Amino acid sequence: MTTDEEKARATARPGRSARRAVAGRLSWGLADQAASSISNFAVGIYVARSLGLTAFGVFSLAWVTYGVVLNVSRGVATDPLMVRFSGVPEESWRAATARASGTALGVGTALGAVSLVVGLVVGGHVGPAFACLGVVLPGLLLQDAWRFAFFAAGAGRKAFVNDIVWGVALVPALFLAAHQGSVAAFVLAWGGSAAVAALYGWFQSRIRPRATQARAWLRAHHDLGYRYLVENVTNSGASQLRAYGLGAIVGVSAVGVVRGAELLLGPFMAVLMGLSLVTVAEAARVLRQAPHRLGAFCLVLGGGQAVAALCWGGLLLLMPDRLGEFVLGDVWSGASQLIVPVTLGVAGAGLGTGAAAGLRALGAAKRSLRSQLCASAFYVAGGLGGAVAGGTSGSAWGVAAALLCGSAVWWLQLRSALREHHHHPTPPK
Repeated sequence: MTTDEEKARATARPGRSARRAVAGRLSWGLADQAASSISNFAVGIYVARSLGLTAFGVFSLAWVTYGVVLNVSRGVATDPLMVRFSGVPEESWRAATARASGTALGVGTALGAVSLVVGLVVGGHVGPAFACLGVVLPGLLLQDAWRFAFFAAGAGRKAFVNDIVWGVALVPALFLAAHQGSVAAFVLAWGGSAAVAALYGWFQSRIRPRATQARAWLRAHHDLGYRYLVENVTNSGASQLRAYGLGAIVGVSAVGVVRGAELLLGPFMAVLMGLSLVTVAEAARVLRQAPHRLGAFCLVLGGGQAVAALCWGGLLLLMPDRLGEFVLGDVWSGASQLIVPVTLGVAGAGLGTGAAAGLRALGAAKRSLRSQLCASAFYVAGGLGGAVAGGTSGSAWGVAAALLCGSAVWWLQLRSALREHHHHPTPPK
């Protein structure tokens, strides 16, 4: 072997090893989200089949509210952790994780108390679900914080095991909830089993969440935190406004129909969300090691998710009605009519996540926030405008168009951010 050949092979080996490492971390992200989504899917199917369309609509309202609170926690706690403490020395990661998880726990406790009070005041069919949501929010947010912390450390296997623990704890909890036969019981079962996993995460990491240092964490990362907070809440808040508006315009059962259609995309959403757990960390690594490859990385990431969504939607169109009724019960008849627009919307969202990961890795919080504000405005306008014009189906098509337009905004902002970084490669602020 010549000297040149030896050098070529030596150079190629690190490249292959790096690609294998990236593939391994992405695989754990997919496995973890699959485990998490199975738990969420099981709860949704249980409620849809056991309690009917209206009760499923009530559960869906509680679900989207949880999504808003979750995104508050991620914006101020775990998103800065992922951006600034991915691949750092263990000592730095442990100190940051203690403060970030404590911040998540504090957010869950504070907003959980608000949800509890609101639920008790509202009463009726909806109130008990929100009261129970308030009780379980601290455990839900702490469990999610452990997942993000493990992926920041490149230990996706631990996040996967944690979600498996949640799924195992959920099985007996669902049986108990089925005997009670109420939405509130299912919310407690879902959140209570998450609290078991949250305690196990404490055991896995050997890190005690330090809620008393939440204020210090918020001060240290306010430059990213408050922008990501607004961005995340705008995102999930748009979904909440659409759900509440759809319920007011068409009826609570319409919210259940839309949620049923989204459940049909559940396996693919597991892929999309699983990748989202690791894409920011991976994009940050690409930026540090080979910044010229960041744009291509984001394009492959977003394009791959869009194509996968379209393929999954095509399979759903071939699903026999008998199988759909077995899965969703009475919800199937309405949900099956929304497969095409919901699939197109998810494909548009998947395409945009590639650009979003790039903006986060660059620390371009202003551009990221600008993109999310535009996308959320499109989403609310499309969802509610469509509901007024064409009911549940019109809302689904309006959202699909909005998500595709929003994806275009994300990519335009990423292109500008990459150009700025190329000319002024300064540390992100």
